Amino acid sequence: MTYPPEGFVPAESRARIGHGDQRFETAVMQTLTWQIQERSGMGVRVEDTPEDDEVRYNPVTFDEQGVPIAPASIGTPRVEKTTPDGTPLITAGTTATLTMHAFGQTVQAPVRVVAIIDERDRKGFAYGTLDGHPLSGEESFVVERTPDGSVWLQVRQFSQPASRKWRFVAPLLRRQQRVMAEKYLAALRGD
Repeated sequence: MTYPPEGFVPAESRARIGHGDQRFETAVMQTLTWQIQERSGMGVRVEDTPEDDEVRYNPVTFDEQGVPIAPASIGTPRVEKTTPDGTPLITAGTTATLTMHAFGQTVQAPVRVVAIIDERDRKGFAYGTLDGHPLSGEESFVVERTPDGSVWLQVRQFSQPASRKWRFVAPLLRRQQRVMAEKYLAALRGD
């Protein structure tokens, strides 16, 4: 991330998690059902999901060469609501509380999904932190299929401690973020 908001620290992790269309589709479904977080040792409690009839913004979509193929619109999201087995997919506006154990403490981290990435070869989501989270910022989880068929997971974030209490332990928070980023990548690599 080249230009994070002022005062926020960026971080990015990326790993190859497989190859081929089936691996891509499986990784996308795992990403859009909170499995990255769950396989990383977090608890996930979905608090609220937007109503089906809620109006949503659909951004401009682009083809492989970056040429716009569909204009931005207001309407229902293009992402399916459930997996083939009926598991609900993450949608923009979903709020959840992530629970993790770090440094002998149980930490509750409320988040809201702020974006769904739904391109031909890039799919995933981003969430922003809510009051009560130790950090203020955003984090994205994007599965990408490259022209050679390789499948990659990219985790990007920018953050800063959410309050004075958390500023005192900022180095520990940064360390924990690095640890979690590696766990996220390992979750889809199958480590």
